[in-house]
Amino acid sequence: MAYDGPPDYRNVGEHGMFPKTTHDEKARFNFLAHLNRHLASKILPGVKTAYDTRIAPNAPKPETRHDVRKQLVNDPLFQHWSALRRGTMELRQQAGRWVTIRQGEEMNARAKQLTEGDPRLALDPNLEIPNYLSQIDHHCMPGSYHDEIVPGDVTGAANYDCGIFVTTGGGLGRYNDGGGHAVVAWMKENRPDFSPKRILDIGGGLGQNVLPIAEAYPEAEVVCVDTGAPVLRYGLARAKLMGVENVRFVQANAEDLSMFEDESFDWVQSTMFLHETSVKAMPKIMAESYRLLAQGGIVMHVEQPQYGDDMPLYDQAIRDWDAYYNNEPFWTKMHELDLDQWMIEAGFNRKDLLHGGVAAVVDKDLFPEHAKDEVEDFGRKAAWHIVGGEKKAA
Repeated sequence: MAYDGPPDYRNVGEHGMFPKTTHDEKARFNFLAHLNRHLASKILPGVKTAYDTRIAPNAPKPETRHDVRKQLVNDPLFQHWSALRRGTMELRQQAGRWVTIRQGEEMNARAKQLTEGDPRLALDPNLEIPNYLSQIDHHCMPGSYHDEIVPGDVTGAANYDCGIFVTTGGGLGRYNDGGGHAVVAWMKENRPDFSPKRILDIGGGLGQNVLPIAEAYPEAEVVCVDTGAPVLRYGLARAKLMGVENVRFVQANAEDLSMFEDESFDWVQSTMFLHETSVKAMPKIMAESYRLLAQGGIVMHVEQPQYGDDMPLYDQAIRDWDAYYNNEPFWTKMHELDLDQWMIEAGFNRKDLLHGGVAAVVDKDLFPEHAKDEVEDFGRKAAWHIVGGEKKAA
């Protein structure tokens, strides 16, 4: 029988900023990655069977995904799967924090040496972090993307970098950059003559998905915007040590990017960012995306699929797990909203909207091709949908 589990953690790419891990720490990450895979491939199908055979026949017909969720929460197998899934996330965060905090002083000093005085890092100590970020430890990550244990801290960013392997089972590739490679592949296939001079990635975090874009378009100036100073510090240091020199890391709120001029970017994009914002923030982000886009340019927002009529209510309810049990409160609302309408209200013409799908298929010799993976780990699979638009030249 062919092995279909996650790749070995020892195959993870250890760039110059990557935290050092011991034998036991690697083993711990491997265990948690395999436990996640087991939950998705062996336990979750049983939850579906339980729903079909003992829950649905004895309950009123659900009208919404919320009805299904309320039916599921009383079932012991769902409770078992959900508790273990939450537990693996908490353990993954604890494991990552231990790895990074024990070498925090060394990592912070290395980041400072690499970034201090570099004009490609623009931090704003007066930036007000919006409540939808400051009040949430997203996906159970202590301090989310912005908290600093000490001035100049990068340990939270390093934790994200070294531990996301567990959540995705290695599906994002050796350097966790499968999302970036996916959007580059889409662009090269669908817009082969596209030659952007300036590219903006909003909510880019530590830039793991930004670097493949910068490498694919080496003549372009690439700007990574995020609210978190730690991830931006780490991101620039990481980029320099990986030999990518054409990226700037700017601390800013995507709702107000007034430091950039109108129509100053040929490509504006985000990767798995929108679900960590809010209902009030989204129209502003869409409006800024349109304002900043040059004539003939493209906006691409890459996210998990929306909840449409073609998605079974059970699938919607399971996807909603992240909203209720993984500190992603906007996840459920965002995936039911009409993103096309918000794009239109921002200024795009309906006929110029873009839709499609992308998937991370990288490092095929070591990592599974998740686009062809039959195991559906709802909200974790490295395959996404595109909602975007073009600003046609007048």
